[in-house]
Amino acid sequence: MNNFGCQNMVDSIKRILIKRPVDAYINQTKINEESPKLNYISTPDFEKAQSDYNSFQQLIESFGIEIHTLPENKTTSLDSIYTHDPSVVTNGGVILCNMGKKERLPESKEMETYFTEIGIPILGQIEAPGTLEGGDVVWVDERTVAIGEGYRSNAEGIRQFRTLLGDLADDVISVPLPHWNGPDECLHLMSMVSPIDHDLYLVYSKLLPVPFRQFLLEQNIKLLEVQDAEDESMGCNVLAVAPRKCIMIDGNIETQNRLEANGVEVHTYDGTEISIKGGGGPTCLTRPFLRVAK
Repeated sequence: MNNFGCQNMVDSIKRILIKRPVDAYINQTKINEESPKLNYISTPDFEKAQSDYNSFQQLIESFGIEIHTLPENKTTSLDSIYTHDPSVVTNGGVILCNMGKKERLPESKEMETYFTEIGIPILGQIEAPGTLEGGDVVWVDERTVAIGEGYRSNAEGIRQFRTLLGDLADDVISVPLPHWNGPDECLHLMSMVSPIDHDLYLVYSKLLPVPFRQFLLEQNIKLLEVQDAEDESMGCNVLAVAPRKCIMIDGNIETQNRLEANGVEVHTYDGTEISIKGGGGPTCLTRPFLRVAK
């Protein structure tokens, strides 16, 4: 079995990369200094963040997933806790992103160092003026990938990504993203689309471009809608750890009920400190780098 490969979003996660608050946040002083500059909605509490993250990590471990952890790095910010964004893992190797949020630029180098150390090949790097962030990349299937084009990932970054993929994929679909609340707030394609199974997605349709929504329906994918209030509390940011088995932030009851009514096994965690305040849900907190179909 290969030790990497992740050109889908729902098969069973076997290997995953995370970064704990003790290594990303470091201490309360760093949090107090950086969180306003990074546009956090409020300041995380260091001690509670560690406690909540321990519970989150234990939940991941309960699925038998091999966990890898990034070490402390003096060049990275609080946002480095969100390991999904600085890279995209293909079946041919890792594509390093060039982050649209300038404070996050050092994170891709951190990813390159770690993946190289554990023997995962680097397929290439998105170079300026191209930008690309992992949160904008949604694998519809092994050969089809959609990329949100907006303030974090631009047309040049998508062009480079398509070139680096080569024959690893057949279709790279650019999905125009709305202005929403502007460039200072993070709106990724995965803010409004979460694959739960190959034929079941959680979506917030109010922000989805009509052609892309229609495309998903044409692929015989059932779309479960997230309500306005629960979209605001990141109800649409859900991590599939296996087909119809997922992790989501606690408190989004209506979304959880809709998932469970469709045969989805739902697990929750307290995301107050590690997700809500920094704008990164369970997908953002994790970088799966090996998924395997059962």
